[in-house]
Parts: sequence; C-alpha cells; structure tokens
Amino acid sequence: MTVIDAHQHVWDPARAPYDWLGPAMAPLDRAMLLRDARPALRASGVTATVLVQAADHDADTDHMLATAATHPEVVGVVAWVPLDDPDRARDRLAVLRRDPHVVGVRALIHERSDPDWILRPDVGEGLALLAEAGLAFDHVTSSPEALAHIPELTARHPTLRLVVDHLGKPPVGGGPGERARWRRLIAAAARQPRVHAKLSGLYPASGPLDAWTADEVRPFVEDALDLFGPGRLMYGGDWPLSLLAGGYERTWASFRELLAPLAPADRADVLGGTAARFYRIDAALLNAARDAAV
Repeated sequence: MTVIDAHQHVWDPARAPYDWLGPAMAPLDRAMLLRDARPALRASGVTATVLVQAADHDADTDHMLATAATHPEVVGVVAWVPLDDPDRARDRLAVLRRDPHVVGVRALIHERSDPDWILRPDVGEGLALLAEAGLAFDHVTSSPEALAHIPELTARHPTLRLVVDHLGKPPVGGGPGERARWRRLIAAAARQPRVHAKLSGLYPASGPLDAWTADEVRPFVEDALDLFGPGRLMYGGDWPLSLLAGGYERTWASFRELLAPLAPADRADVLGGTAARFYRIDAALLNAARDAAV
C-alpha cells in the first residue's frame, strides 16, 4: 500500500515571514524542514507527502516548491495565490502550473477579519480560475462555522474540487450538543459530491493540544466515514503541528487503530488512494516517491 500524507507543512522564517509564528508556538518557532520530518514519516511507513501552504504569500509557496524539487517524497504542493486579486491570481497560476508538484491552492481564510471573505465576488473570480485550471481548493477551518459556506461555494462553483481541512475542526473532547451541531454542518458539506475531507488536525477544541485520546477522536472519524465514505476521505499527519499534540507517531498510530476495522481496499483509499485521485497527483512523481522509499 502506498501511504500518502495529504497534509504536511514546512516553513523557514529565514526565507519567508510567518506572522502567526512566535514564542507561543515553541518549539515550532524555527525552521521546520522536511529533513526534520523524514524519520517520523519513514518510521510510520509514509511513502509520499503533500505540502500545504502556511502563509499567504509567494515566498512560502516558493519554499515548498524548492523543497519538493529536492525531496522525491513530496508529490504535491498546495500553494497560495491571491484569490481576491483575480488578475494577479491568473498570472501566478500560469507560473505555478508549469510545476507538476502544484496540485491545489489554499488561503488562510480563518485569519481574515471578514468571516464571509470566501464568498466575496472578487474571491469568487479567483476560485473560478482554480476550477478552470483543474486545481483543487483546500478549505481551511478553525471552527465548524466555516463549514456553513460550503454548500453555497459548491453551488457557485460546481466544477471546483474542494477538500475540508481537519474535518471542519470537530469538537474533540466536547459534549454531545457540540458534536450534533458539527455533524449537521459537515453532513451538509458531504452532500456535495465534489467535496472531500481530511482526517487531520483532530485535536481538542480547547485546552492543551495533546489532551486527546483515540477514543475521543473515534466518533468523529466514524461520522466522517458514514457521511463521506472512504473514497472521499484522506489521512493527513499535520506535521509539525502534530508535534504539539503528542507527536507524529502518536497521530499515525491512532489513525491506524481507528481505520483498522475497514476493509483493506477502503483503508488503502483513506491512506493514499483518495489523495492521489483528488489531487490528481502526477504518476511519475508518485513512482519516484515509491522508488525513494525502497
């Protein structure tokens, strides 16, 4: 089975600014490079990885692409483009599409002062450009509220492939009312056939990030499997944020446990097949990652 981690970050403050990165994020407030993640990825049997943007500027994307160019395990890059500036976005996409690593686009919409930024007409023009280019859109969620935008987004952009990051931030460790509210919102998103979701970043809704157990995460994974099915779900280890949540190996071991009841083909989808199809990962890049893992 080819395992693809569909959600990983790298960053280097010496090469790009990260406004959210500071002492409060210690020990991650430094360069976090792929070579730092490689031991955990290999120990977990991860064959390939998709790097996802961590800042809204070209420098972060350029750093990810430079990483991909020298590390065969990187088979995809989710870049940033200025969706609210369609002319600039069009020019940037023309450049990015020359690199087969670029499989999607994301913006840190949860950091915008306007909670409905993603629905603005200018952003809609940017999203239309993504659909036209055949690139996917990663929908960032810092709370379940962001899920409410998805039905309207899919209605406006019926050909846009969209993936919900971190399963819409379910209330891990929360009460039954919170779970019911999250499930209602994620169910509405899942009714849109082009919408996928990542089993990633499933940390407590409040308190320390490492204060979670597999049993607390299990109901949300079961809900996701019920609503999306394995063919629209993908595993993401969320390195290096997962280091604050008990370590990458703990995240990986928990997901292996939670996915163990699935049939082998369904488990293979969540752990790699879905990501390969959804992101349309280049077969040559995936073969190179397999060869490097041998």
